[in-house]
Amino acid sequence: LMDLRWIAKRAKEIAVKPELEVFDMGQMQHALTLMREGLIEDPPLFQFCLDIASGAPATVEAILAMKSMLPPGANWAAFGISRAEMPMVAQAMLLGGNCRVGLEDNLYLSRGVLATNGQLVAKAKRIVEELGGQVLSPQAARDKYKLTKQW
Repeated sequence: LMDLRWIAKRAKEIAVKPELEVFDMGQMQHALTLMREGLIEDPPLFQFCLDIASGAPATVEAILAMKSMLPPGANWAAFGISRAEMPMVAQAMLLGGNCRVGLEDNLYLSRGVLATNGQLVAKAKRIVEELGGQVLSPQAARDKYKLTKQW
């Protein structure tokens, strides 16, 4: 937690909004501690990282457990690695969150078919829109997350 405090303080000093990547409920507790200590600005942005060894599984129940710990007004997203990537896009959207996709988490568009980031984003966009969701523009996302600094 000491290293996390140092990172959070430094991010605040340089006006960078941290993405609070949490892999399990214990890490949720650490993030909430940083918030209580005033080291994370509102609204916080949580990223639930699912199906990673020793972390939370890629299930609705895991998302709901972590979501239940969120402070009011928090923004959140979830992702699953490998073949759990697209099912977690759908689950996060249906449960009121946001999603993340990319080659960092999954190399395949479908079984045995290598993907590009653009293809993964296009597939996630289709899933979200087919389920009645909306994909934000970059500016709308900056506004939602209250990001003031543009790199």
